[in-house]
Amino acid sequence: MTETTNHQGTGTTATGPDGLAAGSATATDPAGAGPAAEPRKFRRRRDGMLAGVCGGAADLLGIDAALVRVALVAATVLGFGTGILLYLVCWVLVPEG
Repeated sequence: MTETTNHQGTGTTATGPDGLAAGSATATDPAGAGPAAEPRKFRRRRDGMLAGVCGGAADLLGIDAALVRVALVAATVLGFGTGILLYLVCWVLVPEG
């Protein structure tokens, strides 16, 4: 953090490495209320084939669910079952949305 003299010359203001004053709004949080909220991760059941894991991952990534399914099949075939293990872990750990 650096200190700079304010425009009226009456004191100093602490600024962070991004040049913003401590406690001021940022580009990710314009209100300055705290850290920006992280997107929720969830399983999507509405058009899921089995548990909605691929649909939820597609929503999170902003791509089509078919692409995630193809990537999962490729990971399963080329990774000696890694895709199935990953799918099962996500099925158990990721909440349903």
